[in-house]
Amino acid sequence: MRKRRLVAWVAAPLAVGLLASACGGGGGGAAEDGIVTVNHTEPQNPLLPGNTNETGGGNVLKAMFTGLVDYDEKTTEPYNAVAESITSDDNKVFKIKLKPGWTFHDDTPVTANSFVKAWNYAAYAPNGQSNSSFFEHIQGYSEVNPPDPDGDAGPAEAPQPTAQEMSGLKVIDDLNFEVTLDAPFATFPVMLGYTAFSPLPESFFADPKAFEEHPIGNGPFKFDSRQPNAFIKLTTYDKYAGKNKPQIKGIEFRIYNELETAYQDLVSGNLDFVDQLPPSALVGDKWKSDLQDRGESKPILSNNALQVALYAPEYKDPRVRQAISMSIDREQITSTVFQNAYEPANGWVPGGVIPGYQDGGCGEFCEFNPEKAKQLLAETGFKGPVLIDSNSDGGHKEWIEAICGQVKNNLGVDCVYNPVPTFAEFQKIHDENAHQGPFRFGWLGDYPAAETFLGKIYRTGASSNYMRYSSPEFDAAMDRADQAPTEEEANKLYAEAEKVLAKDMPSIPLWNQKAVVGWSERLEGATVTFDRNLNFETVKLKS
Repeated sequence: MRKRRLVAWVAAPLAVGLLASACGGGGGGAAEDGIVTVNHTEPQNPLLPGNTNETGGGNVLKAMFTGLVDYDEKTTEPYNAVAESITSDDNKVFKIKLKPGWTFHDDTPVTANSFVKAWNYAAYAPNGQSNSSFFEHIQGYSEVNPPDPDGDAGPAEAPQPTAQEMSGLKVIDDLNFEVTLDAPFATFPVMLGYTAFSPLPESFFADPKAFEEHPIGNGPFKFDSRQPNAFIKLTTYDKYAGKNKPQIKGIEFRIYNELETAYQDLVSGNLDFVDQLPPSALVGDKWKSDLQDRGESKPILSNNALQVALYAPEYKDPRVRQAISMSIDREQITSTVFQNAYEPANGWVPGGVIPGYQDGGCGEFCEFNPEKAKQLLAETGFKGPVLIDSNSDGGHKEWIEAICGQVKNNLGVDCVYNPVPTFAEFQKIHDENAHQGPFRFGWLGDYPAAETFLGKIYRTGASSNYMRYSSPEFDAAMDRADQAPTEEEANKLYAEAEKVLAKDMPSIPLWNQKAVVGWSERLEGATVTFDRNLNFETVKLKS
């Protein structure tokens, strides 16, 4: 069993990984001149790219770091950022050339070694980085992060690493390095805009603890100050080498415990941006009258599900999970609770936002069929109750209680919403394998590819596999898709992997999320990225 590192001051996370819909208790106030204020959640861990897989920390890091590639706001297609070029003849050996002139916020240069050392640190098991599995395709990963023989849930300890650095990483010179993968992986260049692949300055390796107190990136905004459970403030980095120079002076991420409070601050002019409007604002499209034309609804790389604790004896039979899924009327809940701000899911990969991917992998098990659901459950002998865990600081009570009402009516078993006070405590239950059944799970895509909705959640030992699902058949199907010669062929094979999930039903897809966001009268040119962030590089403040 490999334990993830937890820190004493943990307060409230999610996954680039769990989609933190928690936004909560802070209070609004007048912003400083030139500073844009946004609602936010308290990060789970220190602001370190290799150890942040939730939006509380991830959104801050996206503003502070720029990777080898970035993504087009409208098409989601990747384009080179720090990279001058990324080339490969076989999708296995990649030659990466950096653009000159990039610097960190401490004025030191961004070099090939900045990437290689950062990736090796994140992958090395003793460092306890939550994003280590993102490097699993690189040759030598299994030597620095040996497979756990019985997974996260088992008692056995993972073997000690036999190496400290991955053999597949090779620095050529200051602006060039080479990456060799274990096998061809056409999606690899698409991944490289995710924050886990960010470079780190030498100051991190000299004093990691000091870096945690004052992180240093290479992105458009630099760290200024922080008050836990209150705010994180960034200011513009004047020497930013990216294509979009920020037009604002900085960002203040304000920590809220209630989404409703954040929304009221937005309406009253005490907050500039809310990345997720509360259910009360969605009813009858109230937000449109509250905000006039200062809002937007658009599909994003995000979906929601009920993961199921497969270590709980009552839920080991996949028919139990399939029956619960078919007892849920997704159309009714998305139209009433969410006022059509969400769309019913028909698989584990959201449709319409990933180029070339055909959705629908869940098949009949995501279709509302209460008669078949009850029949299927009867075959298992399952008597309930169904206990659904969720953090109570994220606005999830209404939809979970709606699901429970349907489960009770359609399956004849009791169903109860089990609130966990904070997102941090909820995350701790994941890490301790302490769920008793289903629990809410939201995923915001790390990058625009089907692989991030499958491999990073459902592979054996994946960083966000809180179900402790392990299927050699699924892993093999993912291997075949990863090794496809083209992204088009890969998408067809990822769809085959989804069919394995439908058979095993480790989680229950619920709905795909739209970004329903709002902004203040102060902002000009506000647009939203595929991962539900305000585009801080292009937004302006009205003069």
